[in-house]
Amino acid sequence: MASSLSSLPPHVNETFEEDASELQFPKEFENAETLLISEVDMLLEHRQQQNESVEDEQELSEVFMKTKQYCSRFSRYKNRETISAIRSLLQSKKMHKFEFAQLANLCPETPEEAKALIPSLEGRFQDEELRQILEDIQTQRSFQY
Repeated sequence: MASSLSSLPPHVNETFEEDASELQFPKEFENAETLLISEVDMLLEHRQQQNESVEDEQELSEVFMKTKQYCSRFSRYKNRETISAIRSLLQSKKMHKFEFAQLANLCPETPEEAKALIPSLEGRFQDEELRQILEDIQTQRSFQY
């Protein structure tokens, strides 16, 4: 009894090439929301504080602690107001949610750096428009301290 590819479920036959530079993501990500590293850091901090406030405090997993450490290290925004301002700024642009999250997380300094880090921006945004977006992000970051 030989099995053939045609007997496999339809989704197994499909070959989907994920390519972030072309904004091609698996179907599971279509309705997913993106979070900034700073938002994840705040969520993990809240969870850690909740855990510490209960009487029978549970030891947090190594993965949790390493993720928290990573997020704390690479968090760009220190408060909810700044995150909200960055989200509003970037959501007002015609940008894919992946591009939005990457720009906010990586904070490139120049349009050239932004396009090198996020290739899908190439051809979708003029350098001057991107420069203005990056300057606006930096302005918001400077107001948070």
